[in-house]
Amino acid sequence: MRINRFLAGCGIGSRRKMDEFVLSGRVSLNGKILNEPGVIVNPKKDVVSVDGREVRLEKEKSAYILNKPKGYITSMSDPHGEKIVKTLIEHIDIRLFPVGRLDRDSQGLLLFTNDGKLCHRLSHPRYGIEKEYLVTSAGKIDDEKKQMLESGIILEEGITSPAKVTNITQKDNKVNFHIIIHEGWNRQIRRMCDAVGLNVIMLKRVRYGFLGIRGINEGTLRKLTDKELKELRKMVGL
Repeated sequence: MRINRFLAGCGIGSRRKMDEFVLSGRVSLNGKILNEPGVIVNPKKDVVSVDGREVRLEKEKSAYILNKPKGYITSMSDPHGEKIVKTLIEHIDIRLFPVGRLDRDSQGLLLFTNDGKLCHRLSHPRYGIEKEYLVTSAGKIDDEKKQMLESGIILEEGITSPAKVTNITQKDNKVNFHIIIHEGWNRQIRRMCDAVGLNVIMLKRVRYGFLGIRGINEGTLRKLTDKELKELRKMVGL
């Protein structure tokens, strides 16, 4: 198979991204640095490495939910001494990659898988998978702010798709609410809230599609059942 397909199957990224890896000299085949994206590899015989680390196709496709604590960045490596989510999953003996990301100050449900195609599709906005968050913010939500959040907020990437704001509880100058979105733009909810005058204090993802975080302790993993994995793949046409 082509090198980009092999690397995507290892869960590293999309085929297009893997072409970029090859062209930038980050991929080697049997010890030789590659610079041609069209190279064919034999997964049973060839040794492929990315950034000096050997990668392999995993025979068993699986996925896990991590209840990410605040203070960790969604990265599998960091040269600056940051706390990274990799340290929370490294006891799993297969190579896992995060589906999307949660920023350092956010917490909650973060999905991991070793299925490259599944990871790519789940990360793609075309599938419109619902993501539900619990938000605590300073300020108050009135009908106008709620309508603005639900109708769409203009951000750098464009106008956000219609969201849904529920379970609003207001106390003094602090408000708790749930918000459901379909995109996954960088710090999207924080920027949406900022646009309507709400300063986010706590942000926690509590649901991804049909998957919830209830019963998973902070900092721990739960492996998806075969039924859940099948349903997850079905959601993105696999």
